[in-house]
Amino acid sequence: MQHFYIFIGCCSLLKLSSGSGEKAENCLFALFYARLAPLAAPKLGGGSGEKAENCLFALFYARLALTLTHKTITEKRMNTFLHAKDLTNIDLALREAAEIKQERYKYEHLGRHRTALLVFFNNSLRTRLSTQKAARNLGLDVIVLDVNQGAWKLETEHGVVMDGDKSEHLLEAIPVMASFCDIIGVRTFAGLTDRHADYTEQILNQFILHSGKPVFSMESATAHPLQAFADLITIEEHREKGRRPKVVLTWAPHPRALPQAVPNSFAEWMLAADVDLVVTHPEGYELDPLFVGDAHVEYDQMRAFEDADFVYAKNWSCPGVTRPDDYGKILSTDPSWTVTARQMAVTRDAHFMHCLPVRRNVIVSDEVIESPRSLVIPEAANREISATVVLKRMLEAMG
Repeated sequence: MQHFYIFIGCCSLLKLSSGSGEKAENCLFALFYARLAPLAAPKLGGGSGEKAENCLFALFYARLALTLTHKTITEKRMNTFLHAKDLTNIDLALREAAEIKQERYKYEHLGRHRTALLVFFNNSLRTRLSTQKAARNLGLDVIVLDVNQGAWKLETEHGVVMDGDKSEHLLEAIPVMASFCDIIGVRTFAGLTDRHADYTEQILNQFILHSGKPVFSMESATAHPLQAFADLITIEEHREKGRRPKVVLTWAPHPRALPQAVPNSFAEWMLAADVDLVVTHPEGYELDPLFVGDAHVEYDQMRAFEDADFVYAKNWSCPGVTRPDDYGKILSTDPSWTVTARQMAVTRDAHFMHCLPVRRNVIVSDEVIESPRSLVIPEAANREISATVVLKRMLEAMG
């Protein structure tokens, strides 16, 4: 048994990384408690009372070490937010969301005398409003920068000769922006012409590398994690208790070529959650395995909808997975993929979801989006909650 407690105590140190401030302090305390755990164990062979007491002390110190280790690892991860794994524990995040929804200003003290800079390279309605509201819930001052309205035109490529209409390079702009804030949110869409540039997140990663501040995505070239987290919160609130829901992500037609960020993140977050995910789309629209993993893909939309509890509709352009030369292109405008009462009739009276804005009678019929089973409005409202949880985690990591 002594070796068991030594093992438990020392395991708490395996993933600790070096750092300064509170992180270094946590490392020292974890080391202290991990060493106390085996020291409490040597007399376990004594009498029953002393044996039980030493067991309790050993477990107590080992758990303290593990708790501090988890806190340190969480802090490290929450310097950025782009993927579901950045929250570490999805179930805990959902519980935090429920708590915050009941008391939105409970953590207002975390942002006192701190500033969030929200940088928009592209248009926004829900993301702008919900993230500003979330920041205020946490006591943050907010600066909003619309890069394409009132700011100098920014060059984002490295090594170019800047003799055109772009007056400032992102490499100078980013550290200047960072000097006026404590945390940065970035919204930048995919260009849909260069898959490598989009899927390596060149603009977002420049903020991460050169700002020296925590950075979170407000939608990037490949992901929209705040939306996907809000989607998951909405499903959690409306799922049938005791039943693992079937969730269908369906492609739908659109007159414009749209990025894959929303479906990528939706698939990723559903795979991390307690749901059964089915993805349905015409051939050629296969999402990147980095996001869709081993989710079941069904090319027959009606079959995919059978017995569904939630239907999430979204258009996306060709991801270039099975047809690399067609990346970013529209491969189909087939109106039979529009979500109507015909498809919804084969579900288990499923809830309809969409991230908005939505093209009515292109993506979804009026009848479906206006039905009592439509969740598009509560889903949008939950964007405030998802952003509050994420910003709370990042502020806590800052100490």
